[in-house]
Amino acid sequence: MKIKQLSVFVENRKGSIGQMARILGDNGINMQAFSLAENADFGILRMIVSDVDRAVHVLREARFGVTTADVVRITCPDTPGALADILENLAAHDVFIEYMYAFSRNNHAHIIIRPSHIDRCIEVLGAAT
Repeated sequence: MKIKQLSVFVENRKGSIGQMARILGDNGINMQAFSLAENADFGILRMIVSDVDRAVHVLREARFGVTTADVVRITCPDTPGALADILENLAAHDVFIEYMYAFSRNNHAHIIIRPSHIDRCIEVLGAAT
């Protein structure tokens, strides 16, 4: 399933991620999944939220740099080899994974991926089910 992901640029300073999380929480926006990558000066917090448009608005009001991107959410059994099967199938169809992160709930893995070709990825995954 294609969904929107937020990327928020946060300074590498004490409390900046907490401030961003507080803004979202105070506005009734749930952070459903996230991944943090950093370099020397700032971090990029990629996340899936309950209300993308509102999150973009309130974070930009607070002067956070925010972008959105299309990503694919995959749900599969939380069992050994399930992820490998999916990734091998995508690779066989020339779909490269730029990055991914995941969480587990109720015996299912929920995987967020940024593929090189979103439509092809969805087509391949749909044919596999």
